[in-house]
Amino acid sequence: MSKITMTRRKFLRNSAFATGAMAINGCTSTKKTLSFRKPGEMLRLGVVGAGGQGIRDWSEMVDCGNVQVVAMSDTDSTMLDNAKKWHLDKGLKADFSTYSDYRKMLETEKILDAVMVATPDHTHARAAIQAMKRGCHVYVEKPLVRTIWEARYFKDTAKDCGVITQMGNHGSAKDGMRRGVEILRSGLLGNVTEVHVWTNRPEISPGNTWGWKQPVKRPVGSDPVPPELNWECWLGISPERPFKKGVYHRIAWRAFYDFGTGAFGDMACHTMNLAFRGLELGKVTAGEAVEISERYADTYPEYSKVRLTYAARGRKPPVDLYWYDGYRKPAAEIMPQVIETLGKVPTTGCFILGDKGVMVNTDDYGEFSYIALKGEKKMKSITKHEACQAVPLSLPRARDQNQRREFVEACFGLTKTTSGTDHSVPLVESMLVGCMAQRIPGKINWNADQCISDNKVANALIKPYIRSGWEF
Repeated sequence: MSKITMTRRKFLRNSAFATGAMAINGCTSTKKTLSFRKPGEMLRLGVVGAGGQGIRDWSEMVDCGNVQVVAMSDTDSTMLDNAKKWHLDKGLKADFSTYSDYRKMLETEKILDAVMVATPDHTHARAAIQAMKRGCHVYVEKPLVRTIWEARYFKDTAKDCGVITQMGNHGSAKDGMRRGVEILRSGLLGNVTEVHVWTNRPEISPGNTWGWKQPVKRPVGSDPVPPELNWECWLGISPERPFKKGVYHRIAWRAFYDFGTGAFGDMACHTMNLAFRGLELGKVTAGEAVEISERYADTYPEYSKVRLTYAARGRKPPVDLYWYDGYRKPAAEIMPQVIETLGKVPTTGCFILGDKGVMVNTDDYGEFSYIALKGEKKMKSITKHEACQAVPLSLPRARDQNQRREFVEACFGLTKTTSGTDHSVPLVESMLVGCMAQRIPGKINWNADQCISDNKVANALIKPYIRSGWEF
């Protein structure tokens, strides 16, 4: 890394600002410090992305009872129709304004207190940053953003505009997750130097119709754009390409570099969450795909095994975290206690190895974990292991174990979000270094202080392509 001489400020100025990426200049709101709604008031919500994951996010916020949807934006008008029906079916008014272009919504609606963003990855940063610059708190689905430049820009904007943020890695609100974090932070496992995290994505188990495939060949030709779809706004900042039925909209976009972050971006904010929080990981220093299928020009690979290296934290040693996707798993031989207890390596999970013990999580969201200390052949649930019972409760618990409610309550000053930028940005940045490694052969050394790597090809991926008219 000694060859790196460009400072972070110079890099950002040269690669982003000089190209007009700050078109939405400054915070137009005067709310530079946190501003909360008062008891008895309604949180006035704007929605960017009404369907899919979005409906779960905004509907759970509305169900809190003190949230009113003021405006909704979606590039697919059928999602807006469904949202109105949901309100009417609940006996609520469906008199909110609707838009196909979130830019117009955020420019027009002057009374919004908060904005929820649940759209394809390439849309997250611009929509959220525009909202924050208008003084709105933001709840943004995972992954927070699609590029590292956007992650840094997001964090700086949130700080400058004095707003609350929450990334939607919703397992963070679960009691089981928070208990696992407490146990890891207690030092019960000793020095941890190795973590393994795996997922079955991109393809879901047979019989499940939800999901997407990787890789995908970029199709030739074009199809007529359906009347309900605003394709120009769906593309957003990304390069123009013709619409093809069933290829991008509504879920297959995840595979494409221009729109998504593959299986890594889809699941790492969930499945890495326990280890990242519990071990208090922060700066990633390197990423490398140690196993990978063929690399492709437009989409993420069929499968990969990526090693991310995290810096030491005080007396805590560096950690190698191995990521597996495409039905790849860590070898059973490294986790004999897991095999003895569960009979197999779980389909998805997180395995944490320390010199005094091991922990395994067996779900996507960090909720159900088992532990075995040195010399123990079998694992026990962290709710039943004697050593865990001695670890005190130290973290607050989320009401109803619901991260959307936690965000709403934070907007009223009643609590704090647990997936704000101090957590979401470094987690997503490390994941994005892994996404770079999936695209580029060899080891990528990452300098988090200067926001640059030792690889020219990787550095070209730090900042997204921004189409004319979509600068931010």
